Amino acid sequence: MPKWVYQFNSSNCEGTVSQKPLLGGKGANLAEMGKLGLPVPPGFTITTEVCTEFYKNNQKYPDDLKIQVEDAIRNIEKILGKNFGDVNNPLLVSVRSGARVSMPGMMDTVLNLGLNDKTVLGLIKKTNNETFAYDSYRRFIQMYSNVVLEVDHHNFEDLLDNYKLTKGVLSDTDLKADDWKTIVGNYKDIVKKHTKKDFPQDSHEQLWGAISAVFKSWQNQRAKTYRRLNNIPE
Repeated sequence: MPKWVYQFNSSNCEGTVSQKPLLGGKGANLAEMGKLGLPVPPGFTITTEVCTEFYKNNQKYPDDLKIQVEDAIRNIEKILGKNFGDVNNPLLVSVRSGARVSMPGMMDTVLNLGLNDKTVLGLIKKTNNETFAYDSYRRFIQMYSNVVLEVDHHNFEDLLDNYKLTKGVLSDTDLKADDWKTIVGNYKDIVKKHTKKDFPQDSHEQLWGAISAVFKSWQNQRAKTYRRLNNIPE
C-alpha cells in the first residue's frame, strides 16, 4: 500500500528534512524538528504525491488515503487525550498548505476545524470561556465558508461591522458571549443563503472539505501567478 500520510509528533516522526519534494517545506521541517526532540504538536502531512494523483484522476483521492488519514487522527487523539467531533472534549485541528518552495499567503488554510453547534459547548467546558469559544466558532465559520464553500468573506465582515454599529462598539473585544452566539447564527444564515445548504456540522465532512480546498488552492490564480513570477515548477 503506498504511503500517503506521514505522521509527526515530539516522540516519533516519519520523514526528514531532505524530503521537501514529498512533504513540502513545512511538513519536512516539522518532521526534522521532532527528530531533534523539539516540542512539535502532533499532526500529519499528506504527501505532494496525493495532490498529483488528485489532479490526475479528476479530483479523486487515491485508494487507502482515507484509512491513513483516519489512523493519523486516532493517533493525535491518543496523544492529546481529545476526540475529533467529541461534544465533551473536542479535538480541533488546522489544515494548512505546503509546497517544496515557500509560497507565503498564496494557498489556503483553515483553523479551528472540528467546531460545530455541539463541540463549541465542549470547548466552553474545557476553557470556561464562553466568549472565546463562540468567537472561535464564528471565525471558523467565516474561514471555512470562504475557503471551502466559496462564500465571499465580505458577507461576514459587513455583517459584523453592522452588528458592532448597532451595539455602539468599535472593537471585536467589546462584544460578549451572547453577541458572538448571535453572530454565529447570523453567519450560518449567510451560508444557507449562498449555498442553499446548512453549515456542515460533521467534523469529518469538515476535514475532507478543507483538504480538498487546500489541494484546489494549488491551482488558484494567485498561486499560479506566484509560481510563474518566481520560476517555481508546477
